[in-house]
Amino acid sequence: MAAAAPSTAALQNSLVTFQSRSPSSNSINPANLSFSGGLRLPKLTTKTTNKSRRGGGYTGAKMADSAAGSYASALAEVARSNGTLEATAADVEKVDKLFSDKQVLNFFVSPIVSLEQKRELIDDITSSGSLQLHVCNFLNILIERNRIDLIKEIVKEFEIVYNKLTETELAIVTSVVQLERQHLAQIAKQVQRLTRARNVRIKTAIDESLVAGFTIRYGNSQSKLIDMSVKKQLEEIAAQLEIGDIPIPV
Repeated sequence: MAAAAPSTAALQNSLVTFQSRSPSSNSINPANLSFSGGLRLPKLTTKTTNKSRRGGGYTGAKMADSAAGSYASALAEVARSNGTLEATAADVEKVDKLFSDKQVLNFFVSPIVSLEQKRELIDDITSSGSLQLHVCNFLNILIERNRIDLIKEIVKEFEIVYNKLTETELAIVTSVVQLERQHLAQIAKQVQRLTRARNVRIKTAIDESLVAGFTIRYGNSQSKLIDMSVKKQLEEIAAQLEIGDIPIPV
């Protein structure tokens, strides 16, 4: 059975202050990784295991999604209640960036790294001021409950909750090269007109296969698509002429 999500009181009141002890030399290398304006994390060299995650197949995935949603909702509720929703959303982006490093993720999910060593790194993050205290408390709770492996799913679920609370429409703009800010602003206005959302948040991605132009995905799970790419235009021309795919020079 999945552990219950943390209560708002637990996130607000639990302290992340632990005595510092030197980790064993075979688990952490002295080399450093940088994070969020000054925080230094040790390079992690622990071995990973191939143990399966809780549950299995479809059932296990559904349980994980449900747990991730519960944790994300709990964090969002704390942030909303103390007026730090925007700052917490920014912190969650930092957390996402941090755990995108496979060495960092492997360290925190590894069963051969002690709970205290994991806590010490969270304590370092707290001391550096890189993240708000309740966000650090949240990470610490995930570590204690062996749910830190859900962190990427939690980040995605938090974004969904945040967008609902702030009436924000997320649009993903994919182009061959990075678009100028004024162009992104125009796209945001167009998406806002289509969706009537109070706010529009733009995320960008690069895809050279588009040749030129761009695509916009928005709506529930980005299910709606506006395709303004040259690749799409070539595909439509090929379909009309019934000549198959038009080769695109690289």
